[in-house]
Amino acid sequence: MNKLKWPGFIFSGFLFFMVFTIPPQAFASDDVDELKAQLKQMNQQMMMLQEKLEKLENANSEKDDEIDEIDERLNKAELHTASDKLSWSVELRTNAESIHYDDTLFAPDWLVNMFFMPFNGSDPMSGGLNGIPANMVPAIMGGFASMGIPAEKVSSDNDIIYTSKFRLNMKAKINSQLDFAARLAAYKVWGDSTGVKFNGGSLGDVTFDGNSTSLPHGDTIHLERAYFNYKGRMGNVPVNFSLGRRPSTDGPPMEYGNYSLEGGSPYTPIINWQFDGASLAFGLEDATGIPGFDFKLCYGVGFEGDWGNSSSLNDTRPDVDDVHLFGFITTLFDDGRMSAGVNYAHASKITDGFTGTTVMPFIVSKQDTDGDLIPEYYFEANTGGYISRIEPMTNIGDWDALSLLLRANLAEFSDDLPDIDMFLSGSWTHTKPSRISTNPFYEMMGQGLLSSNGILESHSGYGIWAGVVFPMPKDARFGFEYNRGSKYWFSFTGAEDSLIGSKAATRGQVYEGYYIQPVFGDTFFFKVGARYYDYDYTGSGNPLGAPVKIEDAMALDSLNAIVDKVWGAYASATLRW
Repeated sequence: MNKLKWPGFIFSGFLFFMVFTIPPQAFASDDVDELKAQLKQMNQQMMMLQEKLEKLENANSEKDDEIDEIDERLNKAELHTASDKLSWSVELRTNAESIHYDDTLFAPDWLVNMFFMPFNGSDPMSGGLNGIPANMVPAIMGGFASMGIPAEKVSSDNDIIYTSKFRLNMKAKINSQLDFAARLAAYKVWGDSTGVKFNGGSLGDVTFDGNSTSLPHGDTIHLERAYFNYKGRMGNVPVNFSLGRRPSTDGPPMEYGNYSLEGGSPYTPIINWQFDGASLAFGLEDATGIPGFDFKLCYGVGFEGDWGNSSSLNDTRPDVDDVHLFGFITTLFDDGRMSAGVNYAHASKITDGFTGTTVMPFIVSKQDTDGDLIPEYYFEANTGGYISRIEPMTNIGDWDALSLLLRANLAEFSDDLPDIDMFLSGSWTHTKPSRISTNPFYEMMGQGLLSSNGILESHSGYGIWAGVVFPMPKDARFGFEYNRGSKYWFSFTGAEDSLIGSKAATRGQVYEGYYIQPVFGDTFFFKVGARYYDYDYTGSGNPLGAPVKIEDAMALDSLNAIVDKVWGAYASATLRW
């Protein structure tokens, strides 16, 4: 579009005024030259004004172009935000650890070798156990036990082991009532990508659904969590309904040592385990007037027995029923200075193992080779290190657990007090066995839920977890934590991120100290620390077999290695972005 030239228009108008309004006699010869000079001067001034206006118009045009460009960029950003429905974040931790085992108990080689030697019916004690009739097992095993054969003690070290743990987080706020969250993870030992460990008798030696991202399992990506939250209201009570793979690991009070509030919801002293399920939560603070009061119902599936297992296609009911978990989590009080909460859980018909993969040292089978009514046990050494898919064979009983967690920060009480965090957890577990395992190895030993020698008894155990975190210079934090578990303490915490074993499951005591130094807040920080485990009883974290005091353990108790004392020191660098 043509632009209006204001100086030319004004000048033309002036000439029009001069010609048609000034009388002719006014133009005397003496005045003509002066008038021409004035007109010339005026024309020059008009031209200068025109140039200034043109410059101003050009500047405005450039500003308009710049504004248009900014607007276009903003529109693109808004379009990207509207179309990109997921927000992403990553976490990468690199860890170096030194681990040292003292006085680990092993069965003597000659006793282990007896399982692979042919059974001598005329003199059972002089022969082997391969092919032993089932009805003779109790007497022979009892004979071994009465002989008091001592276990051998061995100390071992892993001077340095490196691991990398990677997590990819996804979040989406679909609308004011619906959101989504998920996490993928890979956790590997440097120099190892097999994903399958040699089995030494610990649940941590089996790759299964409950620990697939929490313990090192090669370089594969696993689904750690994926769920949605639907938010509504029942009167003045907020309600939250959620379904999916639960955020069930690294829950309270592990956030102190993890330097993160992105943990799960179950209390770690009793449940640190990946599982699928649902929750229904009620925010009761406004309705009751109690600060922070809420109540959440929880449901989960620990094992699916009717799909993918050897008994799933049988004509009759599968031998192993599904394992269902129920419970609740409630915050009794939370005013920002201190809080109190309770977590209760119940698992019915828990199994004698979990579907997974591992490398078994030997395979035990129960066969009726001669057509007799009495079956026989056979043992085959896994000399090739072949990977086995294992699965549970029996529902062995019920489990109940209750945990109380108290937390406080001193600085919240007064500006004169230091920024010290403290917590204390007291927990109780109860087992009610129903059957001896039908897995040939456990059956031969008469083992069930915290039971041995065919004796089924209910037991209660307790666990304590206490900690304190002190402020240090340069925003650093120093923490100290203590755990203790009794003889019959049993928690589902096999997904705890530890190369040694779950400290929350320990039947004994664990001491841990750590120092966290932020570089860029919790975005990038270093952590150094050490743990010392002092086990009192065998079988920490394992539901099968009656615990035995370690100082009284004999050779027959140590067919799987028994850890007595172990300590480890670690240093890590963590990036979260």
